Amino acid sequence: MAHMTNSTIYKTITFAHPFSLEGVEGTYPPGSYEVTESRESVDGLSFIGYRRTKTTIELPGSLAAYVSRQVVEVEPADLEVALERDALAGAA
Repeated sequence: MAHMTNSTIYKTITFAHPFSLEGVEGTYPPGSYEVTESRESVDGLSFIGYRRTKTTIELPGSLAAYVSRQVVEVEPADLEVALERDALAGAA
């Protein structure tokens, strides 16, 4: 029987300017944000490979909901686009 191995990568990303993410409501302030990437091993390969299963970012919660923070699932490509926009805003 195949055995899947899961792993989690934690990283911090920093935005220098206010930003928004595709599929996530609202604009968020500049600062550092925790990103978590969950992965599982891919069986049957001649090398060790992993498949990303979920990427989340921890954002400040909305005041209306009285939540201090929220963890939102995002597409890694949308996160990259937001970081690129942030870098371009700094170059302008």
